Amino acid sequence: MYVETGAGKHVPTTIFVDLEPTVIDEVRNAVYHQLFYPEQLIYRKNDAANNFAKGHYNVSKEIVYLFLDRIRKLADNCTALQ
Repeated sequence: MYVETGAGKHVPTTIFVDLEPTVIDEVRNAVYHQLFYPEQLIYRKNDAANNFAKGHYNVSKEIVYLFLDRIRKLADNCTALQ
């Protein structure tokens, strides 16, 4: 699914979420970085360091509300969402 911008460009309705910034930085610095809205690239500066419990119970709780808000905004902009 794509969204047409005011300039006539089509960008994918994608949200990238990661607890570590290096992965999102790879997307931002990639050849096709202009395809994605910067506000849909969500990350935090502290990662879980391959520790499931830390990521699940501590770090991810900080980012989940921002992620859900971005999904809500994307869904609100859709017509005939199924």
